[in-house]
Amino acid sequence: MKDSLKNIKYLFLKKFIKKGIKAKPSETKPPVNAKSFYDFKMPANNGKEIDFSTYKGKKVLVVNVASQCGYTPQYKELEQLHQLYKNKLEIIGFPADNFGHQEPGDDKEIAQFCEVNFGVTFQLFHKSSVVGEDQNALYHWLSHKEENGWNDTAPKWNFCKYLINEKGELINFFSSSVSPMSDEIIKQL
Repeated sequence: MKDSLKNIKYLFLKKFIKKGIKAKPSETKPPVNAKSFYDFKMPANNGKEIDFSTYKGKKVLVVNVASQCGYTPQYKELEQLHQLYKNKLEIIGFPADNFGHQEPGDDKEIAQFCEVNFGVTFQLFHKSSVVGEDQNALYHWLSHKEENGWNDTAPKWNFCKYLINEKGELINFFSSSVSPMSDEIIKQL
């Protein structure tokens, strides 16, 4: 059984190496002593690294997104929320292909899909993993209570939402089924 798992892992890594896809170190390792959301720096979908300290003073809604999911229409509501509350809320999307292979595109394809179909102007990040062994550093922090102080819930599907307060603290988790424009989210803004 152990040899089978090693073989599967090898084939998986070989596929990514062959395609020239490799995880950036900042995506796979949590920052040393990450005490708040503001300790992170991650690559945007255009390759530019974004320092999360630039979000200080606003709430941030972190969402794992996918282009071919039953919840994909939430992009429209996320953009609506972004436009209505942009003075006090940032929305950041993390494309991930962890659930049902519902995000097969690369960063450029994802950005184009979001802009053409939903007019997305909120920040999208580099496609990465939000669960599993290759979980990106931010999602590791979001889903481990020893890192964030209280929450152990990792995304169970696309469009799970994490709310960060103005101090860089995780204050709430919302499942995929919670609409971005729901009273449940809006009353916390």
